[in-house]
Amino acid sequence: MYKILLKSKIHRVKITDANLEYEGSISIDEELMDKADILPYEKVNIWDINNGKRFETYAIPSTKHSGDIIVNGAASRMVQVNDIIIIATFGLYDEKELNGFKPTLVYVDEKNHINDVVK
Repeated sequence: MYKILLKSKIHRVKITDANLEYEGSISIDEELMDKADILPYEKVNIWDINNGKRFETYAIPSTKHSGDIIVNGAASRMVQVNDIIIIATFGLYDEKELNGFKPTLVYVDEKNHINDVVK
C-alpha cells in the first residue's frame, strides 16, 4: 500500500508580489526551493494564512537569496502582497519508506531568508 505524506514545507513565507499577467505558477527564491527539495515545475499547495484560501500551482525558481515569493497568473487574485503563506509538497511513499520518515521543514524570517531547516 502507498501513502501520501508531506514531503516538504516552507513555513510562513511572505508574498512579495502578485503578477496577474504572468502565465501561471509561483516564483520561489531558488535557495528556498533547494532547501525544501522542490523541483522546478513541481506541484505545490499554497495555504494563505491571512485569508484561508488554498490552491495548487507549480513552482518556478526566482533569484537565489532574493526572498522572492511571487504568485503569478490567475492565482494572483487569491492573495495579497504581504500575505503569509505555507508552501507544501507531498509525495507517494511505499510502506518500506515510512519507517522513520520525516518531511523537510524550512522556516524563514520576516524577509523570507532561512532561519532553520529540519529534516
